[in-house]
Amino acid sequence: MKYTALILLFISSQLIAQSNLEKIRSFIPTADSIFQDQALKSHMPGLVYGIMYQGKLIHSKAIGKAQLETSIPADMDIDFRIASMSKSFASLAILQLRDAGKLRLDDPVKKYIPEMSQSKSLTKDAPEITIRHLMTHGAGFPEDNPWGDRQLGISDQAFENMLKKGITFSNNPGVTYEYSNMGFAMLGLIIKKVSGMSYQKYITERIFKPLGMNNTYWEYSDVPANKLAHGYRWLSGKWVKQPMEHDGAYGAMGGLITTLNDFSKYVALHQGAWPERDEVDKGPLKRSSIREMQFPWNMNSFIPAYVYPNGRKAPAYMAYGYGLSYLKDDLGRKSVGHSGGLPGFGSQWRIYPDYEIGIITFANVTYAPASYINLKVLDSLISTTKLRPRQLPASAILKQRQTELMTLLPSWNHAEVSGIFAENFFLDYFPDMLRAESEPLFKQIGNIRKIHEIIPENNLRGTFEIEGENGSLEVYFTMSPENPPLIQEYHIQKKKMAQD
Repeated sequence: MKYTALILLFISSQLIAQSNLEKIRSFIPTADSIFQDQALKSHMPGLVYGIMYQGKLIHSKAIGKAQLETSIPADMDIDFRIASMSKSFASLAILQLRDAGKLRLDDPVKKYIPEMSQSKSLTKDAPEITIRHLMTHGAGFPEDNPWGDRQLGISDQAFENMLKKGITFSNNPGVTYEYSNMGFAMLGLIIKKVSGMSYQKYITERIFKPLGMNNTYWEYSDVPANKLAHGYRWLSGKWVKQPMEHDGAYGAMGGLITTLNDFSKYVALHQGAWPERDEVDKGPLKRSSIREMQFPWNMNSFIPAYVYPNGRKAPAYMAYGYGLSYLKDDLGRKSVGHSGGLPGFGSQWRIYPDYEIGIITFANVTYAPASYINLKVLDSLISTTKLRPRQLPASAILKQRQTELMTLLPSWNHAEVSGIFAENFFLDYFPDMLRAESEPLFKQIGNIRKIHEIIPENNLRGTFEIEGENGSLEVYFTMSPENPPLIQEYHIQKKKMAQD
């Protein structure tokens, strides 16, 4: 019976995946049109983008030129500077070192960077800055995008000299979110101190190579001349080529140069962290640690009337994980990724883990609105095609309690001695009132035609439908944390029909 259920779940998941893939493919012409229009509006010399589904690049396209001077066209194997999209690689490296027992996320930063002892917090009661603070933009450093962009190529010695002079704080650590490139430059230094390798070498050896990212670089002069996208700024009606920063101590915050084909392998790693499962880990970082990266550790903002790129106005919750930004919309849809912007370049990647879909976008014009485009395409795609989220399998205990509960409905006879309810249940619910509620509802729907499978919210909570001749009921229950779990909360109601 167990294996039959697993086979049925697998078939159901495959059917949903195939249906979703067809829906995505049907939307591709619309997506292409959105990208084409935005490329013109934003004066992009070149643009490349790709749509990912279930860890595969299912559609990619290039528009315009990677180099205007030589007329080299943009394509999937041209190297673009991706700026702050680099940050999550530093976080991934830190988590590798954490998982290997070489550091802890709550270690004070000065344990690895003694020069930080020269920096004084705003008040004497401030906590120590930790590695976790650096990874979540919670260290109290000031937002430093314009200044930080120009620090990429500084030497390790220049960076250490800067730290010795002390860092000025805008906030105390751990009390708010403020975007900091300096914090990620410090993570690069910690990687070097702990691993004994420069962060560039460590990330190349331990992340790029295992993923097969063989056309990804830190130093632009290492990129074959005919494979490097040049960056431009649109000024006074023409494109002006922008100088490229060399690799240096600040590169962990934004120095990477990569191709769309290479970067899709990294996005596949993040998509592959879901669903949670028993399968052996094969990536350069454990799936559980990748999911930890994607978790919203530090709240950025809550906007009650956020205007989405497709024009709808609705609440949005924004936060930051470990080197990743996080957005949860009014429909409960979660997305993670990161944008990147440097003089001459703009980029972003965003995935919706529950929908197994994502987009990568690189452009070679200063601060191209890649985040805006990606969100517009993904939000519109999911909404208009009615894309279905990944199906969470119902646990054995949920199914068991559903079956047991149905033997008691609607009369609730002998419910108190059934052994399936938690200690609190009959102190909060009373059999005569439960009976008085459920019996009329069952009469309203008539003879029962079908008991639908339970739809889990998680391992211990879910909803199922009781379908009758004249309508349906919805039953919800959640279980206690004891072993075995027992029903602690229950609700039943008439299911609203589409025309209601």
